[in-house]
Amino acid sequence: MALSAEGWPIAVALLQFAAISRDGTVAQEAEPEQWEKSFRQVARAGFTEVDLTDVWVRIGDLTPPRLREFGQAAAAVGLTTPAVSLIRRSVIHAQNGEANLAYSHRAIDAAAALGAAVVSVGLHQELTPQQKEQLWFWTAPGHYDPVGDREMWKRAVSRLGELGTHAAEVGVLLSLEMYEDTYLGTADSAVRLVEEIGQPGVGLNPDTGNLLRLHRAIDDWRELLERTLPYANYWHMKNYQRDEDRALSRYVAVPSTLEGGVISYREAIEIAISVGFQGVLCCEQYGGDGLSVSAANRRYLKSILPESANYFPGTSRRLQLAPSPASRIEAST
Repeated sequence: MALSAEGWPIAVALLQFAAISRDGTVAQEAEPEQWEKSFRQVARAGFTEVDLTDVWVRIGDLTPPRLREFGQAAAAVGLTTPAVSLIRRSVIHAQNGEANLAYSHRAIDAAAALGAAVVSVGLHQELTPQQKEQLWFWTAPGHYDPVGDREMWKRAVSRLGELGTHAAEVGVLLSLEMYEDTYLGTADSAVRLVEEIGQPGVGLNPDTGNLLRLHRAIDDWRELLERTLPYANYWHMKNYQRDEDRALSRYVAVPSTLEGGVISYREAIEIAISVGFQGVLCCEQYGGDGLSVSAANRRYLKSILPESANYFPGTSRRLQLAPSPASRIEAST
């Protein structure tokens, strides 16, 4: 069934929720009432869907009883959980790749239990000490996947394909998040990776903002989206204001609202619809009151998404699934 503005799932990432609160409470070990309090903030901001971003709580590391309590805390305030994002858990990490792979498998099972439609993973790794010292971490160089390393590329294809097979078995899509200097760092490389994996339930998360914010020359965002959106099955959305003086090699980027940044999301949505994209959208924001900015971004997206479900001329190459209206975990209790 085609989606329109009224029913299109727009989730919010939980980047503003700390793993350890000001009073020292570890979110992973919090009582369900504390989880519900955080979820209530999301609901009060106007969201009905949430991306369970694992920088806050790692659902893959919750016991089954705790996972049920976590899902119930979201449902208690009227939130559904259509998406889960695993952050900096590269399955080809030199030291932690196998552990990250095992964690990703656990997270896929947990996502399925909560009724999620999609799990987003990537190849980006931990921030470096230099990045952690910056106001904006992307202004310092981070990890690079080795260019031309055939064995490492094959490992990425194999391990991500393994996750894709598992996800398909439990009825979840796997989405690969684009991120600079990884094998998902350019349109051509990301598309090639998806095509070599070769599974209909494995697609791209064309997080163009991850590339737009770099303080260096970048590819045109329109060309990137034209190339990647036919393979997309989920979409992290954020925007940046950007200034360039290429003659002097000077580049500056700072976070913006979706409406006020360099990317025209009105045009980006048109590109997406033209190729039949029907995935969950997710508002991300760095800095300040990111939840409120994300809420404003949700209102903006609602204003530019199609009013009618009949306007869908294209056909995506990726399987699209709408989120479950109620989690499987709720149905089983």
